Amino acid sequence: MTKARVQAGTWSDRRSARRGDRGQTAVEYLGIIVVVVAIVVAITGTDIGQSIKGAITKKISELTGGGGGQGGAH
Repeated sequence: MTKARVQAGTWSDRRSARRGDRGQTAVEYLGIIVVVVAIVVAITGTDIGQSIKGAITKKISELTGGGGGQGGAH
């Protein structure tokens, strides 16, 4: 079984080297960051962003005992 893993590992290494594919580039990471920032800006600038914020705040408050919950007391 170990020999099979070694063979699979060396095969994938050779294939990656042949294609020149060695992982993500800085440009790809920058593209992902730009998309995430655009989504965050779009959400925070709308009413849905405020409703999401309100729902998250409410749930956190409920979990910490500040939202009218019983806070673990019986």
